[in-house]
Amino acid sequence: MSETSEFKLLSKIDSPADLRKLKPEQLEQVCRELRQYIINVLAENPGHFGASLGSVELTVALHYVMNTPYDKIVWDVGHQAYGHKILTGRRDAFKTLRKFGGISGFPNPQESEYDAFIAGHASNSISAALGMAIASQLKKENRKIVAVIGDGSMTGGLAFEGLNNASSAPNDLLIILNDNNMAIDRPVGGLSQSLVRITTSQLYNNIRFKIYKFFRKHGLIQDKGKGFILRFNNSLKALLTKQHNAFEGFNIRYFGPIDGHDIKGLVKVLEDIKEMKGPKLLHIHTKKGKGFEPAENDATLWHAPGKFNPETGKRILSPSKDDRQLYQDVFGHTLVELAKQNDKIVGITPAMPTGCSMSFLMKEMPDRTFDVGIAEGHAVTFSAGLAKEGFLPFCNIYSSFMQRAYDNIIHDAALQNLDMVLCLDRAGLVGEDGATHHGALDLAYLRCIPNITIASPLNEIDLRNLMYTASQPHQGVFAIRYPRGKGELKDWERPFEILPVGKGRKLKDGKDVAVISIGTIGSVVTEAIKKAEKTGMNVAHYDIIYLKPIDKELLHEVGKNYRRVITVENGTIQGGLGTAIMEFMVENGYSPEIKRMGIPDKFIPHGSIPELHKFCGIDADSIANELINT
Repeated sequence: MSETSEFKLLSKIDSPADLRKLKPEQLEQVCRELRQYIINVLAENPGHFGASLGSVELTVALHYVMNTPYDKIVWDVGHQAYGHKILTGRRDAFKTLRKFGGISGFPNPQESEYDAFIAGHASNSISAALGMAIASQLKKENRKIVAVIGDGSMTGGLAFEGLNNASSAPNDLLIILNDNNMAIDRPVGGLSQSLVRITTSQLYNNIRFKIYKFFRKHGLIQDKGKGFILRFNNSLKALLTKQHNAFEGFNIRYFGPIDGHDIKGLVKVLEDIKEMKGPKLLHIHTKKGKGFEPAENDATLWHAPGKFNPETGKRILSPSKDDRQLYQDVFGHTLVELAKQNDKIVGITPAMPTGCSMSFLMKEMPDRTFDVGIAEGHAVTFSAGLAKEGFLPFCNIYSSFMQRAYDNIIHDAALQNLDMVLCLDRAGLVGEDGATHHGALDLAYLRCIPNITIASPLNEIDLRNLMYTASQPHQGVFAIRYPRGKGELKDWERPFEILPVGKGRKLKDGKDVAVISIGTIGSVVTEAIKKAEKTGMNVAHYDIIYLKPIDKELLHEVGKNYRRVITVENGTIQGGLGTAIMEFMVENGYSPEIKRMGIPDKFIPHGSIPELHKFCGIDADSIANELINT
């Protein structure tokens, strides 16, 4: 990055040590430059936009006050950490954000020593940072540990588990609640600002301790340990400030709310509280998209807007006559159709109504649609409660996030054999969000659960029909997994048909080798077969549709008639479709040569879908080469 008048200070910051050389009055300019740099880069190279603009001042203040990387900042989710990446030696590399071979869109310790903990799923920051804080004490280190959690992430149960433990274990953890929608406390105002100045000041804390010692000396209170002292301190604060909140109920000292865009105020407060002993929480108010008016006015649209004009704010949409639907939209429209036919159908999503297109049902039938916040485990068990009382929940959770509800699926849904539909959006490789978001494991982690049906559509019509099949009476727990992105068909809105549970289909006959696939990767297999058959091969193609129960009749046909079998899945090859077919062949005395193709046994990086398909060897050329050369 060349030094320009636009980035006069930022161009000289190669690490937080450089930032800390600046005078406090220069920090406002750093924030302006950092915000503009994020805007400029993301206008050409899309990523998560609004959250990082909203956390600019917090990022600058933290790295200015804390001695990073010795002191550690644990970011929750990571959408808000772009400024952090730029200030920690990745300013020029920021232009490679989310590109194959470039830097990740989320904090990753393998990428930088400044990234204290990986952060792609919500609500883990407090627990992880608490572990680090206690480890620091055990090692006799004077290391400051900060957890930065967004208000949306506070709805996750893990966040409250961390808060509960932080209140009972000896630690000096600082939790910063970056509240960008005023959902937890009263709006920022003059009174709030004056209160935080009082409660973080040295004078207030000296007075507080003197009052405590006076009461104890005269027998007015009995000391029952550190927890009691903290409760006394919180009670005194509540008496003086006429405020109380849930965090103080956890015996965690609470400060705020304060203006998260006041860099001078943030630096002052952080300097005042960083040496305080015991767990503490600083509540700041910020605005998503701060400094870019279109993003301030529409936080949902500008969460990840794609390319845009940084001067006008106009989004740049690729000119295309492609009217194919996103799979999520096929789900959303189909759910509305089914709900109109069946008044027992309800929709549940953990904070992703727009992302999964549950918003369509929410608009049509708001009383039958439930956004439960970032709480995947609760979403599943809440759905189970609805199912127990005769409703038919369609619980839509991204495949990678469904992992967080694994016990709930087993214990609360499958064990009771409840009728409910688990819709796993973003299954398989998802692209630029990378390893934390790839839905690689669902086929494997669901297949071992009793009382569950697992299906995956070849195309949009199959998705509609699987949803229709799942809505029939007494189907039990019915999981449907489908990918991110657009489908193949334009005329997908066809009359519903039942897809018999446990039955696959032969898409193409052949004599040399049989390919068995599941899900939309089947269209890639079709392309690969066309390539291979140009060499004179004759290939059969089976679409299994249901991984569980699997079509035994179809597999007997394959076992009896083919010496070579190739399985293809957009999921891990460990424990998925290929493994299921190998088990069947062994158990039934067949011995074909089986080649499994899928996502290898490692975490896959970020990149475009075509790049990742090639990286994993499940693109059309790789599959064709396997057909030709084995």
